[in-house]
Amino acid sequence: MIEFFSNLDHTTQALIATIFTWSVTALGASFVFFFKKVNKSVMDAMLGFAAGVMIAASFWSLLAPSIEMAENLNMTAWLIAFLGFFNGGLLLFIGDKIFQKLDKSQNEQSSFKRSMMLISSITLHNIPEGLAVGVAFGSLKYGLDGVTLASACLLAFGIGLQNFPEGTAVSVPLRREGFSRKKAFFIGQLSGIVEPISGVIGALLVLKIRMLLPFLLAFAAGAMIYVVVQELIPESQTNKRKDLMALFTLIGFSIMMILDVALG
Repeated sequence: MIEFFSNLDHTTQALIATIFTWSVTALGASFVFFFKKVNKSVMDAMLGFAAGVMIAASFWSLLAPSIEMAENLNMTAWLIAFLGFFNGGLLLFIGDKIFQKLDKSQNEQSSFKRSMMLISSITLHNIPEGLAVGVAFGSLKYGLDGVTLASACLLAFGIGLQNFPEGTAVSVPLRREGFSRKKAFFIGQLSGIVEPISGVIGALLVLKIRMLLPFLLAFAAGAMIYVVVQELIPESQTNKRKDLMALFTLIGFSIMMILDVALG
């Protein structure tokens, strides 16, 4: 199975990987069929672990290869890395501000509309996550240090892991709003469907336009760090056992670091 996957073209690998991340979103959304409430500590531990994986991946699998390739292409490496990284985070920052403004302008809105705002926000964040996976698999073509099939797969795993509570965070509130379990699940998993789309686009851009790769790698890193700092770590730290949640972040970072350095 591993050999079969490694022999596929990189666009297909990106598609399969992002279908996996989407399926984990759907798995999280499916909890609406079984539970009225999901154990918060389990969710927070998953978010903490995913945060660690994504932080490590942002440097070793995305930012460092971006700098290396920019140098190989005779670009100003620090400038490309800065522009890509900063704009990746800035895109999500602007998106968050837009949703916050809409939310404040409709502070009298129903809880249902607030739930729909949550869905839109999560869907927006899933786009650069899918892009990051696609770029990671597409960049395998160029044999950069730190960019390996194992690191790309673990990046997809980390993003999938943090998609699990996101799927639940969408479907459960909709169920409370009176939606049927089937409809709440359908909308919950739908928030992740943008990942396979953006993943394939990311892989194709990298494969077709090589000069874009340094920028796209740094862009994906910036977007991921923004999600980690703005969402994953703060949410995991709402747990009573903050120290334990921080430990899960260290574990996730360490596993990703070991795989990237050992296999890179």
